[in-house]
Amino acid sequence: MMKKIIIITSLLILSACKTNPFTGKSTLNFMPNSKVFPMAFSQYSTFLNENKVISNTKDAAMVKRVGERIAKAAKLWLDTNGYPHYLDDYRWEYHLVDSPEVNAWCMPGGKIVVYTGILPITQSETGLAVVMGHEVAHALADHGAQRMSASTLQQIGAYAGAIALQSSDYAKYTEQFMLAYGLGSNLGVMLPFSRSNETEADAIGIQIMAIAGYDPSEAPELWKRMSAKSGGGSSSSLLSTHPSNESRIKNLTSLVPKARAEAAKFGVTSFK
Repeated sequence: MMKKIIIITSLLILSACKTNPFTGKSTLNFMPNSKVFPMAFSQYSTFLNENKVISNTKDAAMVKRVGERIAKAAKLWLDTNGYPHYLDDYRWEYHLVDSPEVNAWCMPGGKIVVYTGILPITQSETGLAVVMGHEVAHALADHGAQRMSASTLQQIGAYAGAIALQSSDYAKYTEQFMLAYGLGSNLGVMLPFSRSNETEADAIGIQIMAIAGYDPSEAPELWKRMSAKSGGGSSSSLLSTHPSNESRIKNLTSLVPKARAEAAKFGVTSFK
């Protein structure tokens, strides 16, 4: 059994390399779009049916307008940089949903939801572009599929460890191992992995919004408002899936010149 687990794990890892076009780095991802996208599209349809979608309002029109501009900018960047078919399987949708939750998200394949609760913090179309650029970046970088891949390997590791202990003189320590493994893999791998995804989405998103014609200097300003909303948010990010607001603001501020320079390559030198 252990031999089979090792072989399966090795095959998964060997087949997991997929290049992120925005960073040029190989990523852990053995979940193909053909598997992930249909699941995401189905879940998105279910979500829309079960929640109050707002349409025919100024805010709903703004969400769609920003989404279309962000998607167009992403395609322009990908086409120009040698990835003309990268978005072929994407099916963009942009919806405003009535909810006090301060949130927005983009499912794999380009299915976007913005909650009304975040609009008082975005304050403007440019502020909304910061949020939507970030969420679209998650989808463009396959972060959902990467998390699924990492979670699968985490589960395989736990299963393999438990089997190895149960067939040894240390079987009585199986429960303690599972607890320690769960804590260690979450603190040492899954949470840092999630935070790195967030940081990467910030870097990709700020460039895309700039190419779309939105002022990237609004990105750190938005997170200052987010920080104020959450009461500062300067605590350690060790146990968090997201970087601290403080580190995020600092990082985004440093990325503004690069985003402006990237937009200039596409003839965008003035911003909305």
